[in-house]
Amino acid sequence: MALMDEMTELGRRAKAASRELARLSVDEKNRCLRAMADGLVAAGPRLLEANALDLEVGKSLGLTGAMMDRLALSADRIAAMAQGLREVADLPDAVGRVLDTRERPNGLRLRKITTPIGVVVIIYESRPNVTADAASLCFKTGNATILRGGKEALNSNRLIAETLITSAKSVLPSFPEHAIQVVPTADREAIPALLSLTQYVDLCMPRGGEGLIRAVTECSKVPVIKHYKGVCHVYVHAAADLGMAEEIVFNAKCQRPSTCNSAETVLVDRAVAADFLPRMAARLATKSVEFHVDAEALQLLTGAIRGTASVARAAEPQDWETEYNNYILNVAVVDGLDAAIHHIHRHGSGHSEAVVTADSAVADRFLAEVDSAAVYWNASTRFTDGGEYGMGAEIGISTDKIGARGPMGLDELCSYKWQGFGTGQVRA
Repeated sequence: MALMDEMTELGRRAKAASRELARLSVDEKNRCLRAMADGLVAAGPRLLEANALDLEVGKSLGLTGAMMDRLALSADRIAAMAQGLREVADLPDAVGRVLDTRERPNGLRLRKITTPIGVVVIIYESRPNVTADAASLCFKTGNATILRGGKEALNSNRLIAETLITSAKSVLPSFPEHAIQVVPTADREAIPALLSLTQYVDLCMPRGGEGLIRAVTECSKVPVIKHYKGVCHVYVHAAADLGMAEEIVFNAKCQRPSTCNSAETVLVDRAVAADFLPRMAARLATKSVEFHVDAEALQLLTGAIRGTASVARAAEPQDWETEYNNYILNVAVVDGLDAAIHHIHRHGSGHSEAVVTADSAVADRFLAEVDSAAVYWNASTRFTDGGEYGMGAEIGISTDKIGARGPMGLDELCSYKWQGFGTGQVRA
């Protein structure tokens, strides 16, 4: 079968499955999710065998150690995937919620309710756990899923999807088997072919590096929800509690630097720079953080890291817009709130920003004027996460302004429709 025909068939089957999913009750969906979780645990040895094949592929492709780690499954990671499915089953149903009601003067009653989106394509790299996470969240919201992982994870992804389907069918024989599909080829041309199917595919959500996300966005004919990168900032204002600021910066940079919500740049008010930068640098030096700094910051923090594993160098222009995902931090000294906001708008990615200050008027301006998906007052950027927001599992983070913005959980995987209830009304 030609590639375009193969992708068209995937889309057609997914659209048909989405109609069947829309008829399932929440009890049926939750029963399937719990069976899927049990099925993953039972399939553990087979999953590890499939993953071993993928790890060999990863080695042949020359993947980095970090990428190999993301690719690898273990008994603990399989158990965590299963637990994630159980947690999704425990979440309230996002479909069928009433968002608005109104009654018109002619007696026509209107109701706005949440509905599934339809068919969602997820494109991602390396991590086999995304297969289970994305499929479960889409299934809970009544969406059919087409999954396109990296070629290095094809064996793991296929077996995970097969296990989910078989397990669901064991408790619900009518479960639509094409509700969860894995693109069966590593051919790169499959992506533009799939994303041209506007008659079948309703939404694409890419997860991965900036290059992947830009390539997907540029070729897609269907709507894409995404974030390109996380260039997150912490601004330490002149009225900041410097002890609090030190803790927030340390957490935002060092707790898990590989995440998109970790801080890449710290902006320090000139009024407190001489006091704050040496103590901040000394604290971050315990994690061997590398500093890319402006001239003023270089003078102020160099002494604090002398004799440590940390180094500091002058920042290059591109550094201010780089997502490092590592123990590297940009530092700049700024002249007050306006300069900080200007820097963020010029160099930021619209992801997550924080201000540390005791001045509520400053905080109010920062929260109102900084145009990012998540903005914090006296808290770490690391909180931009569906679990931390009490949303349960998340499928990703969006920096778009139309549709979902910020962490995307079950609610963000829903659309809505209007229902009208009449007694014979006709329009005059």
